[in-house]
Order: sequence, then structure tokens, then C-alpha cells
Amino acid sequence: MRLIQVTIPAGKRDAVLGALDEEGVDYVVTEEVSGREYTAVVYFPLPTNAVEPVLATLREVGLGDDAYTVVLSAETVISRHFDQLEAEYEEEGSEDRIAREELKAKASDLASAVPTYAIMTVVSAVIATAGLLLDSPATVVGSMVIAPLIGPAMAASVGTVVDDADLFRRGVRMQALGLGLAVAAAAVFALGVRTLNLIPPGLDPSTIGQVRERLAPDFLSLAVALGAGVAGAISLTTGVSSALVGVMIAVALIPPAATVGVGIAYGLPSMALGSGVLVLVNVLSINLAALGVLWLSGYRPEDWFRQSDARAATFKRVGALVAAIAVLSVFLGGVTLASYQHANTEQTVSAEAETALTAPEYADLTFLDADVEFSEGVVFTQSPTRVIITVGAPPGGTYPGLADVLDDRIDAALGTDVAVQVRFIEIDSASG
Repeated sequence: MRLIQVTIPAGKRDAVLGALDEEGVDYVVTEEVSGREYTAVVYFPLPTNAVEPVLATLREVGLGDDAYTVVLSAETVISRHFDQLEAEYEEEGSEDRIAREELKAKASDLASAVPTYAIMTVVSAVIATAGLLLDSPATVVGSMVIAPLIGPAMAASVGTVVDDADLFRRGVRMQALGLGLAVAAAAVFALGVRTLNLIPPGLDPSTIGQVRERLAPDFLSLAVALGAGVAGAISLTTGVSSALVGVMIAVALIPPAATVGVGIAYGLPSMALGSGVLVLVNVLSINLAALGVLWLSGYRPEDWFRQSDARAATFKRVGALVAAIAVLSVFLGGVTLASYQHANTEQTVSAEAETALTAPEYADLTFLDADVEFSEGVVFTQSPTRVIITVGAPPGGTYPGLADVLDDRIDAALGTDVAVQVRFIEIDSASG
């Protein structure tokens, strides 16, 4: 619920109070004695979702932008009349939906001042980079908590639906600035770590678990980003704390951006490109989802004549976002297909190896693992080039023909010539 304070301009007192009476709103009026153009201040409580329609009614009777309107959060209102008003507006829509004016204020507040935003983004990216190189999930999660990236995305979407060009441009600029700073900070930090040998020399970042997760985005990455955008818009429109949702949005942006920086620092273009696509897909999807939720929630410009402009701008920007995501989805589709093919190849190799070891001459061998290596493409891996089969064998056993048997079976199953290597691990059998 909200407590509204409105200054009543000279000559508008009867009209404003009459409108409140017609809406069934309880109010308190105090005289304004500052000697300015206002004659009184009216205070009245409202359900959250009643703020926008009631303020619209007051504007219709002459309450202009020159009047001061303050919307405050109220903890409790004890009044029989307020209960009736709350029940009335509860039937008309979501009781948690905040007013357009409050939405703009919250979006503007979330897009914090540039110096603070820049510092927090850089710190977050540095921490994320350290977490990636240390393969520490806890550190990576910690970097997301302080990332201030929810504000610009929500500001751009709100600016679009309410036709506030300044708010939209500010949101877009700050998103570009934030992602650029995150990549640059991660690259500089990773380069410093590498130069100072703070991690083992010769380390291949692509072998680190936390880094590898951000190298090959698939369609599931798109679902995560869309969900984050929807959650961000809902938290904004309902007045719910956006702290946890901000972490979700940071999940989709900060670690991939840090991975791009690591790829740049280590001179690995495939890593930078793969993670860069993930960053772009995520930021575009977050904006698209937030824009859709805000538009479907009914937020429009206050001026009826500007609503057509807002509609045109929204559809134009949605179209641009969808087109960009569609282009990048070609990459996601390729990665998804490659992931499926790789998993299928590994499953086939394992099945052939297990079947070969069922032969009587290999009865004392145990299949342990199959590792399939693939040729490296520009973005994702391609065809299988080598297979390493690991088997457990009793001490002293020799099986010179096993590699050839496995090579023939696997080549036939995959339909291509693949080098096969067999590794033996001695396994002692317990005697009873």
C-alpha cells in the first residue's frame, strides 16, 4: 500500500477533493501557508495498484506536473473505508502492480551513478576472473552478488514502454559500458596473473571447469537469460526487492564476460568468441524478456498521444532484439547439435568398447572409461580424431591385439578412421 501526498494548486482544490470523493478515497487536507501558488496539501492512502488510476483521475481534473506528488510506502492502514477500496481494486488487477511514476523512479534508481556503477562492475569482474582461474564456484557466485547490472537493463526497457528516450538511452549506454568494463577488467587482471606467474605456468584455461562451462553456449543458455529478464521485470513492476533477481541477471553476464577477458589475456580467440556470443545472447534476451513483460503488464506513456510512439518504438526494438537473437541462435544451434553429436559419439565408443571386452579372451579386463578427442573448430569442436580407452587389467597380463580389435570396431561404428589408444590400469583381484 502507498501513502500519497499531493500539493493542490490554487483554484483546483474543489476539483481534486471532489475526484477523491468520487473514487471513495479517504483523505486529510492541511492548509498550505508558504505563500506560493499552492493552497493545500492532501494526504491519502491507496492500495498499490490503485495509485496509477487515481493519479490519472486527478490529472484529468487539472492536477498538472507543476504540483508536487509524493508516493510513499505504507506499512499498515487501519480503516474500514480503505478495506473497501482495497477490495474494489483487487478485482481490477494485480494488487502488487506499482504505478507508472513509481516504475520510472525505481528504474532510474536502479541505474546507479556512473562512477559507482563502473567501480562495482570492475570489482565484480575481477572477482569473477579470480574465481574462474581458481575453479572456485563460491568465488564466482560472490562476484555476482555485487554486480550492478540489473539497473541498466530495466531502465532501457522501462524507457521504451513509457516513451522516455533519456531513460532508454541511459540504460543502453550503461549496459554497453558495464560489459565493456567487465571484459577489459577481466583481461587486464588475467594478464597480470599470467605475467606474475600467480597460477601454474602453461595452464590452459579451457581445461578449467568453471571456464569450460562458458565456452560453448547452447539453447539452454537462452532460457536462463530469458528467465532472468522476466524475473527482473516482475520484481520491478511489483515493487519486490530486486537484489536476488540482480544476482540472477549477473549469473548470465558477469562470468561469461570474465571468460572473454581470460580468452583475450591468454590469446585464445575461440574462447573469447564463444563466451562473447554467450554474453551477447544473454544481454539481448534479458532486454527482450523485460520489454515483453513490461508491455504486457500494461505500462504506457501518460499522454495518450505518445502511446502510439511508444508502441512503435517497442515493436521496433523487439523486432531488432529478436532478429539479433535469431542470428546468434545459429551459433547456439550449432553448439547444441555439436554437443548432441559428441555425446552420441562418446556413448557409441563406450558401447563398442564394452562389447569388445565381453569376448572370452578379455574376460579378466574391466572397461573403465572412454575419452574421445575432437578436432578443434573456430568456435566448437568437430569430428572425432582420437579415442583413448582405459581398461582395468590384472598385474602381468598382456593383450597385444586389443587395440586393433577396438580400432576396427570403433571405426566401423563411427564410419570414419579414428586413432585408438588403449591404456591399462592394474587392478588387484582380492583372493578368497
